Amino acid sequence: MPLPDSSHAVSVCLPTWKSVIGYEEARDKVVRKMRIGYPRFFRHPLVKRLTAMAAEEIAEEGEEAFVFPNKVAAQRAQRWIERRAEMAVRAEGFHGMHVLAVPVKARQEAVDYQRFTGELVSSRQAEDFLEGKVRSGDKSHLLQRRLGKLLSVEPDHVFIYNSGMAAITAVLRSLPGVKEGKKTLQIEFPYVDALKVQEQFGNGVVFLNQAIGESFDEALRRIRQGEFAGVFTECPSNPLLRTIDVPRVAAACAEGGVPFIIDDSAVGPSNVTALKYADVVTTSLTKWLSGTGDVMAGMASIRPDSEHAGSLLSSLAEESLRSTPLYIGDAEVLLSNLKGFPARMAAHNANGVAIAKMLADHPAVAEVWHPSLTTKEDYDKIRAPRGGYGPLLSFVLKNPKKAPKVFDALEVSKGPSFGTPFTLACPYTLLAHYTELGWAEACGVSSHLIRVSCGAEDTAGLVSRFETALAEA
Repeated sequence: MPLPDSSHAVSVCLPTWKSVIGYEEARDKVVRKMRIGYPRFFRHPLVKRLTAMAAEEIAEEGEEAFVFPNKVAAQRAQRWIERRAEMAVRAEGFHGMHVLAVPVKARQEAVDYQRFTGELVSSRQAEDFLEGKVRSGDKSHLLQRRLGKLLSVEPDHVFIYNSGMAAITAVLRSLPGVKEGKKTLQIEFPYVDALKVQEQFGNGVVFLNQAIGESFDEALRRIRQGEFAGVFTECPSNPLLRTIDVPRVAAACAEGGVPFIIDDSAVGPSNVTALKYADVVTTSLTKWLSGTGDVMAGMASIRPDSEHAGSLLSSLAEESLRSTPLYIGDAEVLLSNLKGFPARMAAHNANGVAIAKMLADHPAVAEVWHPSLTTKEDYDKIRAPRGGYGPLLSFVLKNPKKAPKVFDALEVSKGPSFGTPFTLACPYTLLAHYTELGWAEACGVSSHLIRVSCGAEDTAGLVSRFETALAEA
């Protein structure tokens, strides 16, 4: 079932540990029952119908069609796929959109491109096309105004994209150092595709799994020497909810003239003031700002007094307008969903703290990650004056073999993504790193880790559900 119950939901019910494994292994008995999925990983039924029409019109035998929102996005994808697959790809216009006719042997490269960059045709755009009422126009300027007010910056320093990953990819492309051939630096274990996009679309990435000790000191030295095209981090990180010493990294970046990019999606801009320190902040608007789980969008914000603002402003504006604009129908839904933010975050934050404390005190739980418990001192350095510790947390059991039983017994919604009004849990590592579980384990991310996005339900009732499930351990 879609989560929420909407034809444009961004999550899907995977209610058991076994069903998650079945999804990852593409088992027919799971996949054929899925009415929907996370849009970058699972082609939406409406987009599937649109793609079938494009294939019938454009694709030839031995080719598969991939639809892009515009010519710029399609041509970029074409160059990337051709370079990776070493075979020709055709690009054709298609009723205001663009289609790549990709040889079947290069199919995976095309799938990867759309997954990493988030440059997709949305389900609403596909629906409008299929119903013969595709709309032109743009309402991103209204979102820029609304979000600029929230961030205390001018609207022209806020840029809107059709997904959070599209925002991150746009920032990476805009870094002058990337054009000069420099690598980027990723500090802390990040959301899976935030690292992948640096690996695949930059010049490579130096990855520092944890911002402590001599390795961190060495990374700061290299930053001060101007070695990197940019420094990326998440505050806090996902799924381990750790926060680095942001002021210390910001000072090193300023000294070395290196852009500092923070993603605040895990807790949202009402809880942390990342833009006070970062040159650019990326945010998945799909998550807490939308708060409903029925629209995909992303944002990049530039600190007005950043020394890099001049070079980044024009580049990010072009990316937003020409490459990955937000469809007008999605913009309207997001504008409506933004009502009540950030006030509604109070209930989410309260449940996050309550569940984190209950788990930390439970005899069956080995470890809990939540900003109220994890690197709290560093989180407090960037916590907003009225901000909380966020609704996202992760935990592992003392007996990891019991994780499937506990997860299956947990009476909350279960599926990928976070930021919904209802609590949403998933075996995060299985969903994000199924083909690289050993690597994730080596980075301290257990394959039995359960991530929880706390909704706005009654706190006592929610705590009781977790206690009942943990009885299985």
